Amino acid sequence: MALYVMGDLHLSLGTDKPMDIFGGWDNYTERIRENWINTVSPEDIVVVPGDISWAMTLENAVNDFEYIQKLPGTKIISKGNHDYWWNTMAKMNNFLDEHGFDTIKIMHNNHYRYENYGICGTRGWINETKNSEPADGKVLAREAQRLDTSILSAKNEGLEPLVFLHYPPVYGINCNWSILEVLHKHDIKRCWYGHVHGKSSMYAINGERDGIDFRLIASDFVQFTPVKIM
Repeated sequence: MALYVMGDLHLSLGTDKPMDIFGGWDNYTERIRENWINTVSPEDIVVVPGDISWAMTLENAVNDFEYIQKLPGTKIISKGNHDYWWNTMAKMNNFLDEHGFDTIKIMHNNHYRYENYGICGTRGWINETKNSEPADGKVLAREAQRLDTSILSAKNEGLEPLVFLHYPPVYGINCNWSILEVLHKHDIKRCWYGHVHGKSSMYAINGERDGIDFRLIASDFVQFTPVKIM
């Protein structure tokens, strides 16, 4: 059983939000399906940290979840900034149960076990700058708390946490200090993130920074192919 990751599927099979208007996104749903099938086995796990579907509601996301359901492996998904369909854990799990989407798991204030590791994470938020709005501070505090809760749930079971975020905690010269504080408090060594696309990836951190190995795994950056972690 292998562990993979790939973020930012940006599916829009039930809504009019084409991604092929952006460079490099042509036929991306077909490319994801083909690469996924050729890479992932049914017993594997794939973490998808955010921007799953462009749908505004769970009902409008059915086609996108059907697409994910049919892909090999267990999929652990978390929230991105475009996942407007995101809801309470109870409503999302009821939605999955009602439609028989039994290969999809929700990561929200919890963790999932992979061997001796705990798959942890949350959405995160924009990096803090001198122009940040007060409202951003409230969202960031909530996201930092969710990350802390997720990591603690894994550590309480004696597991080593692996962290998956949607927003990058470090980007260029900017840092998200609230998120980084949680990572360092728990001595996190590896962190994967998405959100960054196209030319913006030039400023993404891919490597060690202050003791943490950061990796960008947005789908277009990894050529629409799940990346094997272990």
